[in-house]
Amino acid sequence: MTSPTLQQNKADLRRIAGERRDAAAATAGETAVVTDRFLAAVRVPPGAAVSGYWPMRSEIDPRPILTALHARGHSLCLPVVVGKGQPLIFRAWRPGDGLVAGGFGTQVPDEEQETVVPRLLLVPLLAFDRAGYRLGYGGGFYDRTLAALRAQGPVVAVGLAFSAQEVESVPHDATDARLDWIVTEAEALDVG
Repeated sequence: MTSPTLQQNKADLRRIAGERRDAAAATAGETAVVTDRFLAAVRVPPGAAVSGYWPMRSEIDPRPILTALHARGHSLCLPVVVGKGQPLIFRAWRPGDGLVAGGFGTQVPDEEQETVVPRLLLVPLLAFDRAGYRLGYGGGFYDRTLAALRAQGPVVAVGLAFSAQEVESVPHDATDARLDWIVTEAEALDVG
């Protein structure tokens, strides 16, 4: 159970971090730099399925990374919210495929697409620290999902962000899953 103080600290940081990300996105065209840094630094195991996300608000756009990995032969998928308190599932997706409205304002592959188990996940975030902790929107979906996937075998989680989203320390507890990498326009940080 997350303490009320931790919940409040996260809520306070969400407001600040969202504003910082919005400001960074408004002034930076950094997607190409983030893509290049990711492709140069992060080793994607041969044949590994890769999960991205459909960008919302001012999130870093992972689609150029996904397109490059698809061209290298990786199968791709996007996350789908099944229900509150549950891990995400992932449905197959290829560049150019249509999407349908999902929960929380997301765009997702339709129910006819096969379910995929990714071994590398590109993860959106509001804030991150150098220990690999991330602050999301508060639903805990990625924390539950990473815990479930890691129980089944090796998984690499890569947070994509603007460097302005870095904070000294993200409030966290034992239920918060750490990232293995954080890639920004400034650096690719291996925290795994």
